[in-house]
Amino acid sequence: MRHLGQPRVLASACLAALATALAGYPRLSLWLDRPESIWFLEAVIFLCGIVLWGFVFAWHAPYAHRPVFAFQVEAKPFIAATLAGMVAALMFYLWFDPLLRAKVPEEYPANPGQWFAFTLFFLAFDQLFLVFAPFAWLMRLVHSRRVATVLTVLFGGLVLTLKTRHSTAPISMALFAALLVARIGMGFLSVSFYLRGGVILVWWWTLLFEARHWFYLAHHS
Repeated sequence: MRHLGQPRVLASACLAALATALAGYPRLSLWLDRPESIWFLEAVIFLCGIVLWGFVFAWHAPYAHRPVFAFQVEAKPFIAATLAGMVAALMFYLWFDPLLRAKVPEEYPANPGQWFAFTLFFLAFDQLFLVFAPFAWLMRLVHSRRVATVLTVLFGGLVLTLKTRHSTAPISMALFAALLVARIGMGFLSVSFYLRGGVILVWWWTLLFEARHWFYLAHHS
């Protein structure tokens, strides 16, 4: 816990949490039936972000022996992340998106403004919650990259399962199984890219994955 209480870690976590909260504002502003005011939700994201980013800045580098932000990424990881993002985007665009858009259209952007808001929130918070923070916490707990990777990926699968169970639109078991397999595969890729290129490389491949929506928007504008 001594890493978590360092002033440098707390300062970095507060700045990163502030950026995360600001990045989430466009997405929250589109949530018309939100149960609380947007500023209350922003405050919740900010406070949660301090904790989550605190895990990342405190424990990732000391236990994983990799930088959180790698500003000079080697060619091979960058090429691998680029190809993975393009392949995953194509796979979802052709197979999953047509089925899911019909069942949960509110989770898909209907215009460029919504795409910007959805993608910014996904980059700022989803990857922090699903990959960066749990991996750092697990590395602190188990001191093993392999075990932490597997448990991080399983956590992502659990989140998908809970989200599907509470969805208002029924999803067939075959579609859920396919989504779960895809989520697990993408989870392993995200952790791998995180270890090889830090947060920025994960954001890059995620941005390519989210860019698939532009094909739909271009044909329905």
